[in-house]
Amino acid sequence: MKRVRLISLMLLVAVLSSPVAAQSPIIVRDSLGAGALQTTCFLLGCSVNEQIDGSLGNVFLITSPPGVPLQFFLQNLLGQLGIVDAEPDLLLHLMQSQTWPTPSGLYDTNPVNYYGTTVWNGYANQPAVGIIGLPAVQSQQNLRTTGTGTVAVIDTGVDPTHPVLQSVILPGYDFTRNQGGGSELTDVNQSSMAVVNGASPVQVNQSSMAVVNQQGSSTFSQPQYADFGHGTMVAGIIHLVAPNAQILPLKAFHADGTGNLSDVLRAIYYAAQHNANVLSMSFDFASYSQELANAINYADRTGAICVASAGNDGQQEMVYPAGLSNVIGVASTSNNDTLSSFSNYGQPPVWVGAPGEGIITTYPYGTYAAGWGTSFSAPFVSGTVALLRGVSPRLNQQSAAQAISNAIYISPALGNGRLDVYQAIRAWCHTSQQC
Repeated sequence: MKRVRLISLMLLVAVLSSPVAAQSPIIVRDSLGAGALQTTCFLLGCSVNEQIDGSLGNVFLITSPPGVPLQFFLQNLLGQLGIVDAEPDLLLHLMQSQTWPTPSGLYDTNPVNYYGTTVWNGYANQPAVGIIGLPAVQSQQNLRTTGTGTVAVIDTGVDPTHPVLQSVILPGYDFTRNQGGGSELTDVNQSSMAVVNGASPVQVNQSSMAVVNQQGSSTFSQPQYADFGHGTMVAGIIHLVAPNAQILPLKAFHADGTGNLSDVLRAIYYAAQHNANVLSMSFDFASYSQELANAINYADRTGAICVASAGNDGQQEMVYPAGLSNVIGVASTSNNDTLSSFSNYGQPPVWVGAPGEGIITTYPYGTYAAGWGTSFSAPFVSGTVALLRGVSPRLNQQSAAQAISNAIYISPALGNGRLDVYQAIRAWCHTSQQC
């Protein structure tokens, strides 16, 4: 009883002596579980919103009490029995680049067969495919692999109806709405949506630098759709590299490119607990998060291999999750094997580079787009990990990173070099003795 009175008195003093503070979402780890956290929040005046770590039951999202300064509340919270750590729930933004010319391949709409589906030739045979040595892997009998397992795409969602992707898309989950299904089409008012067809290429999605064939492009040029299509574009690159790998769409970002750290964490735990073999994360942020590190460590222990973009600030800086030791961080390279001007560089966070300029890939409503940025470099590596797993399922984070380090060396800015799928597969074949 005395403890309850002391806590209440401390909170009252904080409220009376400080400006009015807004309620804040906070990520909390409580070693004693949900019941103990409910008791703690009863004492401190906070509220428990949802569980973050799935079946584990130790990480939660709470809301701080009204009128209490955040730092004071965190200090008080961390002093409670069972509380291991607590941190503010960050608002994240998908990466931005700049406008570039439309790649010629986006006009190459000639249909070709690609592992059982009909795709545009400009997609299947774009320059990046040859640069990373994918045809050499596809043509050699002893190295041939088309990928296996499940790649979780933590992004804006994926269009599950796209003809190129629909055969490999799993149901997924939408963490922005707390409902099943990872479709990004839920962000669009279907009744007012412009019909997408084979019109001339136009600029849309200035955040993700998409150039897409569609009619009524003004719909997606609006700020609320700044990153609409981002997840479908990422998924299309993974499928290009590993056409037989399944894709698990986990929607943690809105169409405007914003998302909460808590939803990203929930997506990581969900992926790990639903047998994802690869986590593809085309986003970055500058602040270290202990709970992000904990989530990645958990995914690593389940055997999932984590890949993330290194960022588009054009400088050497530490970003996360790419900067974590058990994540493969990916920079962007040009078609001339140079560091892209917009790409972050230096190791860490960069383990390897991959093409990231004018990458032609799938876009919602059955069409295609081109993207610039490390967002579109990372899925080349995610797809390569799925190919490596197709050689031997014994692959883990360390062996995947080691195989991918067999790259084309360019400069220290790109870590181990530019991704070479052929060399990576050869190296893993030798190590695993499976070829």
